[in-house]
Amino acid sequence: MVTNQLLFSAKLTRSTPPPKQPSERDREYLRPDEVEAMIHAARKVGRHGVRDSAIILLMFRHGLRTAELVALKWSQIDLTGGYIEVHRVKHGHDSIHPLRSPELRVLRKIKRDYPETQYVFVSERKAPLSTRTIRHIIARAGELAGISEPIHPHQLRHACGYYLASVGHDTRAIQDYLGHKNIHHTVRYTQMSPSRFETFWTD
Repeated sequence: MVTNQLLFSAKLTRSTPPPKQPSERDREYLRPDEVEAMIHAARKVGRHGVRDSAIILLMFRHGLRTAELVALKWSQIDLTGGYIEVHRVKHGHDSIHPLRSPELRVLRKIKRDYPETQYVFVSERKAPLSTRTIRHIIARAGELAGISEPIHPHQLRHACGYYLASVGHDTRAIQDYLGHKNIHHTVRYTQMSPSRFETFWTD
C-alpha cells in the first residue's frame, strides 16, 4: 500500500507544470522607434542581415507569432498584387494583409538571395528556421539596438497591437488583423492607447 501511494504521489509531481515566472520587464511591448532600431541593427550584422531585419519588420507589421513566421511560405505571398495571407495558430482567424513598399522591397531581395525555397525564411541549407533561431535573432537585435532589457519575439506582436491602437484604429479591425478569436485579447491594446484621451484637454 505504501509503495502504491509513493508511486501515485510521484506521478502527480511529474505531471504538475512548473509555476509561471512573473515577467521582470517593465512592459511587454516595444515602441516603434525601438523596433526601427532593431531592424537597423539586425541589417548590419552577420551574413543574413537582410533576412534577419525582414523577420523583425514582418513580425511587427503583421503581428506574427514565431510559429506563424517560421511556417510562412512563398505561396502565401503575392509580390505582384502586394499582399500576404496570414495563417494564424492557436485557433486564430486567418486574414489577408496588404504589403507596403518596405516589405515588398526586402521580400524581393530575399527571393533573389534564397532562390528555389518553399519557405520564406530559411537557413543556408535551405531549411526553415527554427523558433529557437528566431528567438536568438530577436534577442541579439534588441541587444545591439541598445535596449536594456532582454527582448523576445512576442513583444513584436504586442508592439503591432499597441501601435495600431495608438493611431486610432477600430478595436474590431485590430482584432481581425491580429487574428484574435476573442476580442478581450484585443481590448488590452485600446485600453492603453493615448488616443482615447486626446480630446480631454484642448490647450
